[in-house]
Amino acid sequence: MSADVNPPVGWDQARELAYQAGLAASAGAERIPLAAGDGRTLAEPLRALTALPAFPTSSIDGWAVRGAGPWRPVGRVLAGGTPPPLTGDGTCVEIATGAMVPEGAAALIRVEESATGADGLVTGTPRPAPEWRLPGEEAAAGEELLPAGTPVDPAVIGVAATCGYETLTVRPEPRAALLVFGDELLTAGPPGAGRVRDSLGPQVPGWLRRCGATVTSVDGPVQDTLAAHLAAIRAALETADVVCTTGGTMHGPVDHLHPSLAELGADYVVNTVGVRPGFPMLLARVPGPDGRARFLAGLPGNPQSAVIALVSLVAPLLDGLSGRPFRAELPQVEAAIPVAGRGRDTHLALAALDPTGRVATPVGHVGSAMLRGLANAHGFVVVRPGVKVAAGDPVPFLPLPLLPGERA
Repeated sequence: MSADVNPPVGWDQARELAYQAGLAASAGAERIPLAAGDGRTLAEPLRALTALPAFPTSSIDGWAVRGAGPWRPVGRVLAGGTPPPLTGDGTCVEIATGAMVPEGAAALIRVEESATGADGLVTGTPRPAPEWRLPGEEAAAGEELLPAGTPVDPAVIGVAATCGYETLTVRPEPRAALLVFGDELLTAGPPGAGRVRDSLGPQVPGWLRRCGATVTSVDGPVQDTLAAHLAAIRAALETADVVCTTGGTMHGPVDHLHPSLAELGADYVVNTVGVRPGFPMLLARVPGPDGRARFLAGLPGNPQSAVIALVSLVAPLLDGLSGRPFRAELPQVEAAIPVAGRGRDTHLALAALDPTGRVATPVGHVGSAMLRGLANAHGFVVVRPGVKVAAGDPVPFLPLPLLPGERA
């Protein structure tokens, strides 16, 4: 493998390559309790086990009547019971919302639109539209409700519960590890005396969880030697499908990531991306001890660049490993002010959305080494090569990852 012969890959192509690499390596399924499904991904279609509703269901509190009125009450039907049929014209039963409509009922009358006389007979006029839900109105038995690859959120869990599921068949959750490189990093206290505080070790695991991964380990700072890098990467690969590293993606005197990948027999999926900030990112496929491919994602050491690498390469990789669909088309927002391009590279400009979620304003403090802008942003305005963005122009927007199960 060569670390420096290829030009940077375009940002859109890099995202696609990362996703396809993950999808090709995705495999397996597991059955988990329904309540544990939030944030997972369906491994098979969710189908209706019965017709929905499974029986005619009253949508009101009132009366189920047969024949012409007035009607003589002959019973009561509550939710959860199976009523006997109405067999005589001029009879009715009191019925509750959600209760099964008895066989033989011709109509339902709302309680607030009925009256009961001194003789005990019920009068009223049914509305023209039926007041009950018919079997199969929502879904027929066996109908596909959601396809494989659907992210599971509380609404999906609710649909499954309505159908009668007790478990879900989902993709295994990708496992991710983090290695922090850099002898200059402090893990406690304020920066000073030529050393800076590590901000990626504390934050990257949260981003990984928001991208759908289980974080198996966080280690570092790893000593700036080739031997230490190799030992740390090998150890992380034993428990993780994806190992993220921070720093060392260039070819400086203490950058040992590329030599480590060569030693491990890895091949590059992506080696540098035409995006600013963050271009010296990489994604490599590493042979695993069991013959199954693992991945190493090299995030730049500058904090904002590292997050851009994570949303550009790691997020689509994890989507692929999870069997989720690739989100190539980004939502469009309106640029509040002009946003500069970056020549031949794609520019990811940190921006905050207005309360409507439709207008994006670039934030300040957006240097590669800065995090203040990130903390005030909802995502990135995407300015592709050769594009000039003026105020009011529609622009693609890449949201920051959300918590599993949370809707955008």
